[in-house]
Amino acid sequence: MLPFIGFLSSCAVSVHDYKQRTPELDLSSFFHGQLEAYGIVQDYRGRVIRQFKADIVADWSDNKGILDEVFYFADGEVQRRCWQLTKDGKRYSGTAGDVIGTAYGEASGNALNWRYTLAIPVKGKVRHISLNDWMFLVDENNLINKASMSKFGLGVGEITLNIHKLSNDAQRELSPDCSLALINRTK
Repeated sequence: MLPFIGFLSSCAVSVHDYKQRTPELDLSSFFHGQLEAYGIVQDYRGRVIRQFKADIVADWSDNKGILDEVFYFADGEVQRRCWQLTKDGKRYSGTAGDVIGTAYGEASGNALNWRYTLAIPVKGKVRHISLNDWMFLVDENNLINKASMSKFGLGVGEITLNIHKLSNDAQRELSPDCSLALINRTK
């Protein structure tokens, strides 16, 4: 059994496997201005259980960034998330209201691997779901994001979205509780 476990761990994908891929992903360049995303949520069987569109406004000052996300689900639900990000070379960390603790990620080539725990309401209860989030820059205006979700190490679903950069200029103001002034004051 132990040799099999060693084989499985040696097969794990690393963000460094993408170091030669282009175009190079820099979150502060791609996530700047106005973006939109379209995505799906799948359950553990692969069945699509939700569809959504997201409106994203992003801004950076030096090594600190804000992603102001508004998600519009097909069933009418609207969710908001305000990411406060810090860049340190190719490494990123971030917090948001529904993220438990701090998210950590690293970019290499055209990819970024981002890991965090998200508090997700499910049938009246809040579940802490681990996300292994992969982003791949396709070209200067398009990024594919695929996140696997797990609970206690067991897969519970996946999120897939296409993020499209519309403009380097925001088409709406940042939400009042999601601004660079707040992140620069607190860090």
